[in-house]
Amino acid sequence: MTTEINATELATELTIAWLGNSNTRVAADDVPAFLQSMYATVTSLGTPAEDTSSEAAEPEYTPAVSVRKSLASKDHIISMIDGKPYKTLRRHLSGHGLTPDEYRARYGLKADYPMVSETYSESRRDMAKRIGLGRKPKAASDTPAAADAATATPPKGRRGAKRAEAADA
Repeated sequence: MTTEINATELATELTIAWLGNSNTRVAADDVPAFLQSMYATVTSLGTPAEDTSSEAAEPEYTPAVSVRKSLASKDHIISMIDGKPYKTLRRHLSGHGLTPDEYRARYGLKADYPMVSETYSESRRDMAKRIGLGRKPKAASDTPAAADAATATPPKGRRGAKRAEAADA
């Protein structure tokens, strides 16, 4: 009974507020019909919604481009979400709330679908090789040059003196 009273009071208050607006012009005959529709709306808000998940379980996503066109260039990958070219899709996907696996699942892509363009991947690989990533460090005793460098005297000069003092400490 209290929910019915609250719904009635709420529908009445909403109707009064709507009619109190100076921009609203309604004939007196239309007020009861509006009050009834407002009451029906308020009471429908209080009831639990029917399970509509079986009808629309997954929305179907239409890709902006084909898979072949998406991978046509070595310089970029074209996003299937918006059709724009990107060197790497990770940041673009996170902006849309997706992980690479979710992206692949959404558009039916294979697990080996790349997230980075081929040229970008090659440039990153070259840079990593230049700075020595991926190699095990050489042991100091294995190379004679490394052993000589460890026993050599520190370089002379102002900067060398400070380094030598810091190494001795």
